[in-house]
Amino acid sequence: MGRVEVRGRRRLLDDFFKVDEAEVSFERADGSMTPPARRLVFERGDSVAAVVYHRDSDCLLFAEQFRYPTVGKGSGWLLEVVAGMIDHCESPETALRREIEEELGFALTRCEPIATFFVSPGGSSERIWLYYAEVSEDGRVGSGGGVAAEQEEIRIVSMSTAAAMDALREGGVVDAKTIIGLQWLRARALP
Repeated sequence: MGRVEVRGRRRLLDDFFKVDEAEVSFERADGSMTPPARRLVFERGDSVAAVVYHRDSDCLLFAEQFRYPTVGKGSGWLLEVVAGMIDHCESPETALRREIEEELGFALTRCEPIATFFVSPGGSSERIWLYYAEVSEDGRVGSGGGVAAEQEEIRIVSMSTAAAMDALREGGVVDAKTIIGLQWLRARALP
């Protein structure tokens, strides 16, 4: 890991998402610097996600929701682990608690970090903090389904671990964070 020089960074799009442009040079293995090259970065912010296990039903809980960017390559509806953006000055675990309450209607009982990873480092700065989480009926705080003001329309899907693994194996899960979470679960033989 060597030197990196970033020049002339400027914002091209400043909306819900951001796009920045910069001239970037970096150190090669031989110690020389690459010529400056124009690079774009999609600044989405960081996110949190969790494979959620419902203890009382011995099932996993997922969020099925419409994702516009996937419409050209599918129906637009994806089965995903619970996820959401980390708000400014919010810790990943605090964001996780908020998202589980909003999307599933439960207070978090237990969580364990799985991994933190870049989603698409060739074009985006976004990282996801992925967790394993547990909830129970004693912690029910609402009906879930998302936040109406954010126009979320989330269908809560409950399935056994075996059914989730079948969906993974058969290609029914196409969301990367969900695939990573389910593969972690399979490797750990939980629950």
